[in-house]
Formats: sequence, structure tokens, C-alpha cells
Amino acid sequence: MNFNTKYLPILIFATLALGVVLGGMLNFPNTADYLVNNNSKNKLNKLIDFIDNEYVDDVNTDSIVNLTVDNILAKLDPHSVYIPPSDQQEVMESMKGNFVGIGVNFYMYKDSVAVIKPVENGPSAKAGIKAGDRILYADKTKLFGRKLPSDSLYSKLKGTVGSNIELTIYRKSEGKRLKVKIKRDVIPLKSVDVALLLSNKTGYIKINRFSETTYSEFMSGLIKLKHQGANSLIIDVRDNGGGYMEEAIAIADELLTDKQLIVFTKNKNGNIDKTFATAKGNFEKRNVFILINENTASASEILAGAVQDNDRGTIVGRRSFGKGLVQREMNFADGSAVRLTIARYYTPTGRSIQKPYSKGNEAYFKESEARFGNGELYEKDSIKVSDTIKFKTKKGKIVYGGGGIVPDVFVPLEVEHGNESAAYLLQSGIVGNFVFEQLDKHRSTFKGLSFNQFKTKMTKTDFYFNAFEKFIFGNGLDLNFRKSKALVKRYLAAEFARQLYGESYYYQIVLKEDAMVKKVLNQK
Repeated sequence: MNFNTKYLPILIFATLALGVVLGGMLNFPNTADYLVNNNSKNKLNKLIDFIDNEYVDDVNTDSIVNLTVDNILAKLDPHSVYIPPSDQQEVMESMKGNFVGIGVNFYMYKDSVAVIKPVENGPSAKAGIKAGDRILYADKTKLFGRKLPSDSLYSKLKGTVGSNIELTIYRKSEGKRLKVKIKRDVIPLKSVDVALLLSNKTGYIKINRFSETTYSEFMSGLIKLKHQGANSLIIDVRDNGGGYMEEAIAIADELLTDKQLIVFTKNKNGNIDKTFATAKGNFEKRNVFILINENTASASEILAGAVQDNDRGTIVGRRSFGKGLVQREMNFADGSAVRLTIARYYTPTGRSIQKPYSKGNEAYFKESEARFGNGELYEKDSIKVSDTIKFKTKKGKIVYGGGGIVPDVFVPLEVEHGNESAAYLLQSGIVGNFVFEQLDKHRSTFKGLSFNQFKTKMTKTDFYFNAFEKFIFGNGLDLNFRKSKALVKRYLAAEFARQLYGESYYYQIVLKEDAMVKKVLNQK
């Protein structure tokens, strides 16, 4: 596996940006099936039947239909998409905020299903499954030595609530096989990663997407932080590709006062639907900061736009993605679905933040990659905005439409000595894979360490930094991390903390030197 490292930031950036596409579903009622009456629509149906009945070779007409649907939607806009049955269930589970299973995070290590960490208080944790265990069999099905794809593994481990499964595991630390019976249960898929205090008075909440459970997760975190004394709040929606609009609106309502406009939509007939804040808000008078970046999109931009246009708080970071289109979903009997753009949304000042897509889908998504080249990820003055899409808030602040939310306080891409490749790589899944493999070899060296002892250990040693360099080189990436040593060691320590202690400990390490967080804390 060989890469040209010149293009590595763009490759990793494109992977992160995929969340913008997958996260762009907004919560509108499913539409009913439409009647097929006119000749053009009948022509397509007749052609498919003709091929099905008469074509000389066997043809999978379903694949033809799927291709046709994809081609039709590609002529519309970048966010009108077809979702095949194989993807739709996973997408819906993510947006619902839970699924039924055994509750483990796993990693295909070599030819085995290795447990990274059982979900806290989940079925596997209660049954005694431990980090590092190998799952050899699920009931009678052999899982090792087969290099099964992830969807096959999921199907073996998922099931109905209350159903039983017997796992045969190998516990490396004890050198023995065990049989463990587990009763499947509902496993939450958190959309709020963490809610913690960064200082005595400043709370921090990280939202990774807007699912059905996001508002309730957010409120649980907010109430906890208020009880701990927070009178200022940082809401982090960096790399949040969106989700259900209603969840973002509900969070905005907690920040805005009665009758302030949150968002409005306009459909093809010019019908306008406005949504206003209500009298009940839990954080209406205290300081609010929203962190955004180039992968912040859709529902995340609704939240940021509502806060910015109402002069309610400060938007910190880099220009957001620029998705201002509203989708409605239509489901089909085979489990597939189509999301069709049915309206545009506008921030309270009346601006559309949808970036242009007239040059086609490929150019549309490459616009985000082009921000590396035009310099806007590093200098605010490089952000190109047009005076024709200039708006004013009630307090006279200038805001712009036409392509994302421009932050009030700009923070450049976190780069140490120009090594943006390292900055993006460290936020990818490859770091988690490396850390798991290291723990699999050296887990006993961390046994019994308090978190503070752990931090001291990781600060003093370069062992894992050196091992990570070798790991990266062995995976075909010729990168020199020496100029970014402090950055690399911080992210490695954070990932070790996540796998050893839990999610909040990851953020306690990462956020300490986070450029946007430091900007907020220093300006207060």
C-alpha cells in the first residue's frame, strides 16, 4: 500500500467529508408512493419489463433500476440520493440512536475478531467480556480465520431484544478458552461524545451527529454541567455532517429567548415555514461558543446560523461546509430509500448558506478539498465572500450567505511546523488500530495505573511514538513526524486513554492543547 503523501490531507479530509453526505438527512415525514400515469414514466416501466422478459441473457433488472435511479438523482443536486437496502439499515440505526446487539467495540486484528472495549453496562460487559478477548465462535458459527466483512459480523452478533447468544472466546491474558452466554439488549449509539468542564465555569459538549436522541443527550450533559457550576458553554460540532433538523432546532431553542427566529424553509411553490424559539430555555442568558470547521454541515449549520444571526454567541473556527438543502425520505418495499431535496433552509437574517452546485456533484464536493489549495484553511483573508450575499444581524454584525457559515473568530487548521498530513492522520481510525495492537502486546504495563500516573508515563516515554512511526511506515505512508512530535504524542496518549479508561478521558487530553478551545478560553 503506497501513497503520495502530498495528497494525504485531501484523502483523509475526503473521508471525513463523507459524513456530510451520510449525515444530511433531515427529519421530514416519509412520502406516500406516487401514481405512475404519464407516458414518460410508463416508458421506463415498460422497458424494464421488456428487458426482464425478453433479453437474450439473464440480467439483474434490480441493478438496472438502481443505476437508473442514481443517474436521475445525479441530475438534480448533490444531496438527492438513493440509498440501497444494504446501507439503509445501518444509516437508520445511526439516526435512531440505538440498535440491538451484544455491546462490544471490535477490531478485525489479523484474522480474529478482537474486542477493543465492551460497551459500559452493556450485555457483554455484564457477562464478563474484557478488552483484548478474541471472539472465536458466535453460537456454532466460526468467526476466526475467515476475514469476514463487517456487515457479516454484525449480522451474527445482532438480534432481537432478549435473545441469547453463546460466544466462544479466547482470553489472551489467561491463555484459555471460555464460553460466555449473553442476552442481547438495546445498545445506545451516542451522538453526544462527552460533556465535561474545561475550567471551573466553562462547559464543553461534543455532538458528532444529530440523531433522534441528540437533544435528550445534550440536555443530560447540559444539566450536569450547570450543576457543576458552568456559566459558559462550548458546543463542538466540528466534523458533524448533520442529521435531524428538529434536534438541532430543539438545542437552539434552549439557547434563544422566546419568539426569536431559529430557521425558516422555502419550497418550490414559495411556501415559507418559520420556526421560532419558545419561552422555555435552559441556557438563554449565559455565554455560548460554537466550534465549526470545513466538515460542519446541514443541521450543524442551522444551529450555528441561529446563534450567529441572533447575536446570541460566538462562532469559532473555519468556514463550514455549506449545505442548505432540506431532504424528504421515501422508503421502498425492498428496504431502499430515496432522499429528495424538497426545500431550502435559511438562517434568521434570511441568508442561504448552500454553496453552488451548478458545475456538478464532483466539482461540488471537490470545492471542500480546494480550500487546502486556496489557503482559506490557514488565513481568514483567503475566504472568498461576495458583497451581494451580505446580511446584517439586529446588532449590525455583517454575516454572509452563499457557502457555509463564516466564523466570527477564525482559527486556522491545527498544524505544527506545516505538517498538515500528521494533523489529519491523527484523527483517523488508523491511530485506534495502532493503539489496540500496542495494548494487545503491553496491556499489563498499564495495569493498576491511575489516570494521572498514566499521563505521566505517556509524557515521559517516546516508546509508542517511535513504534507509531514504524507502524505508519509499514502501512505504506512515508511521513516524518519528528517536527510534530508533541502533536503525535498527544493524540496517541488520548487514544490510549480512550481504550483504557473511557471516552471522556480522550477529550481531557486532546482538548488541553486544542487550538479552538484555547482561543475561547483565552478570550474570555
